[in-house]
Amino acid sequence: METAEKELTLEEAFLRLEEVTRALEDENISLEESFTVYQKGMELLKYCNESIDKVEKKVLVLNGRENWMNFKETLAEKTVHAEDVLTKYLPEEKGYQKKVIESMNYSVLAGGKRLRPILMEESFRLFGGNSAIVEPFMAALEMIHNYSLVHDDLPAMDNDEYRRGRKTTWNVYGEGMAVLAGDALLNKAFETAAEAFSMIGEAADIAARYAAVAKALQILANKAGIYGMIGGQCADICAEELPADHVTKELLWYIHKNKTAALIEAALMIGAVLAGAPDEAVKKLEQAAENIGIAFQIQDDILDVTSSLEVLGKPVGSDEKNHKVTYVRLNGLEQSKKDVEALSEEALKILSSFDRRNEFLEDLVRALITREK
Repeated sequence: METAEKELTLEEAFLRLEEVTRALEDENISLEESFTVYQKGMELLKYCNESIDKVEKKVLVLNGRENWMNFKETLAEKTVHAEDVLTKYLPEEKGYQKKVIESMNYSVLAGGKRLRPILMEESFRLFGGNSAIVEPFMAALEMIHNYSLVHDDLPAMDNDEYRRGRKTTWNVYGEGMAVLAGDALLNKAFETAAEAFSMIGEAADIAARYAAVAKALQILANKAGIYGMIGGQCADICAEELPADHVTKELLWYIHKNKTAALIEAALMIGAVLAGAPDEAVKKLEQAAENIGIAFQIQDDILDVTSSLEVLGKPVGSDEKNHKVTYVRLNGLEQSKKDVEALSEEALKILSSFDRRNEFLEDLVRALITREK
């Protein structure tokens, strides 16, 4: 088309197309004229299609931005809710044990994504749960996660002085008090989770509800223990003593599955169990959570290489400083990014396979792929 034609509005182009159609329908038009008019019509049609594509793309971009803003707003609300639930179960800072309670609360209230309690509540909703019985477990899981961070930061382990943009617990209260704070959070977690029994009340299916809470407690203990998070931490420490070429992909996968993924498995499984999900569904969620957890840890390894203290809120390059063999070091940065995406997409397939859908939960998993901190 000529430049003048390209300056037409879409509405004007459609009017021209109508003129072309009428001209071609005219019985008096010559063969030569019909070819010229036909060519003109095809150029107009191409212009209209290109214009429509541009409009559709703009609409998709705007919708994408709107959806992303809606997701961020919803996530912020759910994070505040998880924070409120957690705060409700924290001990009051008084008595001769005040110092250890202060250090507990300092570590727990240092910010954070509250990813695990949010995942638990969304899994609970995925299977129709709508009561507060999930809340003690939400708080308990976050306490366990934070106790692991307190111990992980100690000089005897990662020796990190900053987390979430401020000094770590041991750096403020001393190593001994930090050890006690971690121990206290672990004990407080199970004390808190057990409160779910008192929330069952009177119901026709009271036996099933008691059984669900008991099963949830068992999952929590298992995923946080020697066959879960602690087992992964143990393997991680032992791996540091090995020559770099002795740290295999299988060993690293075991570490990530247990050190990081185990608590995410606990989150999705406990939410489903408390909502009355069948065993088969809980098993599928365990696999989805393993994928999410490993993807989350690989992304953490990626950020340790590519991010900064200002963005991440903790020192970068600590893995390299501590001579840790990471997923990125074994597989390379680009392959690690691809694996994060593949694991996340597989998890999404599982989450979308149930009779109910939880779009926010699926969006949350997608967000983990591109997180920057």
